Amino acid sequence: MVVQVGIDEKRAREVFQEMNLQLRKEYTQEALEVANARVSEFENSLMPKMERVEGALEAFADPSFQLLLVEAQKTAAATERPADYDLLSELLIHRFQKGSNRNARAGVSLAIDIVDKVSDEALLGLTVAHAVAQFGPISGGFQKGLNALEGLFGKLLYGELPKGQEWLDHLDVLNAIRLNSFGSMKKIREFYSNELSGYLDVGIEKKSENHEIAIEILSKNNLPKDLLVEHDFNNQYLRIPVANRERIRSLALNRVVMHEGKQRLMSLPLTKDQLSAVDSIYDLYAQDNSLRKGNVDSLMVEWDNHPNLKALRQWWDNIPVALTITSVGKVLAHSNAQRRDKTLPPLN
Repeated sequence: MVVQVGIDEKRAREVFQEMNLQLRKEYTQEALEVANARVSEFENSLMPKMERVEGALEAFADPSFQLLLVEAQKTAAATERPADYDLLSELLIHRFQKGSNRNARAGVSLAIDIVDKVSDEALLGLTVAHAVAQFGPISGGFQKGLNALEGLFGKLLYGELPKGQEWLDHLDVLNAIRLNSFGSMKKIREFYSNELSGYLDVGIEKKSENHEIAIEILSKNNLPKDLLVEHDFNNQYLRIPVANRERIRSLALNRVVMHEGKQRLMSLPLTKDQLSAVDSIYDLYAQDNSLRKGNVDSLMVEWDNHPNLKALRQWWDNIPVALTITSVGKVLAHSNAQRRDKTLPPLN
């Protein structure tokens, strides 16, 4: 026997229809048929997604969620763009996941209000700009890291990127971004030379005094010597395999352990002392601006060998003014990015 406690899928659809009844009196008979068809498409997009998220159907019993659902239905009825139904669904999922966060709730509510107002090209530009700021590779391997970025932007560059000033003014009017005409954006070279500093910092010269110190630190903390790998851009140097220094705290070691009488390979996080030891090794890196500049030059050559990353660089480096994405813009862009790539994590 299966006992369903709380809201099930059938009841959630009933709530959806009950909320929609409030809207029908706002339309003329001629508009009602179109509005119902659009809201029905939105329902068919929303319900499967809510079912896949544990506990999400319970949100249909929340008065504040019901009110937001009505607003989403209004937007769905007003838009002729099919992608907007998926986008509204992603926004409501985000609202459930961040239910106790009032800032997130405000952002979602305002984002739902502009879904049918934002143009295709402006939404694309906003999404890509957000992705540059929000997502980075986790792999310590340089080629894997670039391939991950190439794959991400391959999914997000689903149309022609906007040019000029008009799309920026459009997003500014909708309060999705704020413009600063007195500033300029960091170029891709400068931005990613910081974000991917783990691939680019000079590292420790082989057989040097600092190399010996690093080996001793590893040995004292029960860490393998191969935690130092050959630098991708200079084979005379070694580095810790992380995309940037902050990623050190995510390092883990593969260990063979016994589980239920069988040997299993498990990934175990480093202890606090081990993390501190690895971080101290980073302090042993050589500080040579000339060598680092050469590494950045090599990175940009590899960057332009990836078609999507090259297109991103050409577009980003020609954005005419500095922009800051607002909380509304972040929620909207992140939901659109998740619509294109289901593997992306929720917005922090």
